[in-house]
Amino acid sequence: MEDYLAIIEKNFDEEVAFLQKLVRCPSEQAPAARGADGAIYPFGQGVQEALELTLAEGERMGFVPLNVDNYGGHLDFAGSAGTDEKGEALPAEKTLGVLGHLDVVPAGDGWSFPAYSGEVAEGFMYGRGTTDDKGPTVAALFAMKALKEAGYVPAANIRLVLGLDEETGWSGMRRYLEKVPACDYGFTPDEAFPVVNGEMGILTFDLVRKMNDRPMKGLALNKLEGGAAPNMVPAKARAIVNSKEKGAYEKIKEKLTTFRNCFTEVNGLKPKIGCKGVGTSLEISVEGKASHGAHPELGLNAISVLMQFLGELNFVNEDVNDFISFYNDHIGFDCGGERLGCDLADEESGHLILNAGVLRYDRKSATLTVNLRYPVTATEEQVFSGIMEITDKYDLGIVKKISHDPIWFAEEDPLVRTCVKVYQDFTGDLESRPIVTGTGTYARAMKNHIAFGALFPGDPDLMHQRDERLELKQLLTATKIYAKALHEMTLPGFSLER
Repeated sequence: MEDYLAIIEKNFDEEVAFLQKLVRCPSEQAPAARGADGAIYPFGQGVQEALELTLAEGERMGFVPLNVDNYGGHLDFAGSAGTDEKGEALPAEKTLGVLGHLDVVPAGDGWSFPAYSGEVAEGFMYGRGTTDDKGPTVAALFAMKALKEAGYVPAANIRLVLGLDEETGWSGMRRYLEKVPACDYGFTPDEAFPVVNGEMGILTFDLVRKMNDRPMKGLALNKLEGGAAPNMVPAKARAIVNSKEKGAYEKIKEKLTTFRNCFTEVNGLKPKIGCKGVGTSLEISVEGKASHGAHPELGLNAISVLMQFLGELNFVNEDVNDFISFYNDHIGFDCGGERLGCDLADEESGHLILNAGVLRYDRKSATLTVNLRYPVTATEEQVFSGIMEITDKYDLGIVKKISHDPIWFAEEDPLVRTCVKVYQDFTGDLESRPIVTGTGTYARAMKNHIAFGALFPGDPDLMHQRDERLELKQLLTATKIYAKALHEMTLPGFSLER
């Protein structure tokens, strides 16, 4: 077998160029679209372009592509279990899965370079998806390419699975698994090195309050909205208020000035707060800082800032005042669910993580979408039992949307040990240990899969944030790590048994 690491070096310019093409596909989930041939694109045109581009590239490399109804797909690198008595190759019995995804969260604005440009500057590629998860997926694809070009014949099939709605509802993965058997073991390149041996449970749910919307004289809240996705700390929020009382808007502006000047930093950050006339109404806007919902401490929740200010106003509709009071008294800037009755923790994963991700109000109802990550030893029932003690007092309904159970692997597990050893071989980092994370990856979709890279210890985590970027030298190292991991995990003697 040739030196597959040298082949990775040789192919690296090609790898970077392909990643740029993929980043330029604006693969945010969008309403279903129909192609020229009449086919349905369930997640929109941009996601479909990313899928077709990657399948075509993999097929050009010599891998066997499969498109599952445009809900997902894969690229197969066939393995062999040896030869029979006639010297003919026997098909491999097991399949190692590399579970990537091509969809991205909304880009937002304020980028140094256009979010879908794939611009390279000072050794970094900028763009939504460079780190989550197009860059790591491309690294795995080119790791497979290097092994194939080196003449390696794996003892297990290697399958790069291409998910299309990992950031939203996972319906694509469910449809894929209805048509294709799950892989036997493997990893998802969608988190951090050295390896993630545990993922906290994830819940996404709506807290809904119906409102009395009959006309009343006084200060009215006409509209309230904030956030782009449940698993992102909302960077923006705005409210539109209306009053016919003379001087009402001037009083609100004075309150807003005082609020802005007296606002205490949260996570070392202060928001931008403004207001302007909109017809006969007043719009109040807040700009905070986005971050991944698993790391709310890295951002500033614009919804929480706005709700804190609205709490200083007295709206004519008491239902509105009650909902604002609920938010400020039981959520606010808490990231651990302390005041919402779900402050759970364990030694393995630490404290529960709460993100108030999306808020919508239209006079008839208010809906707050919460994204919550709970410890690996806790249960969904424990979480909701504590929350319901609070929400029942405010006449709030709970609408469950997404539920993923936690996963956990001991450090002695063969997958964990192999990943750590390969990472150490390339980095020399003997100090970093397996971690438990609040993020949710496709490792939950199939048994015997763990999250492995591609964020290196000490590197800034810009997933779900503006100016998401990938250092190219780290992309090269990650590709080499994945190639060796695929090699080690598909040798004839590799076993999941301890």
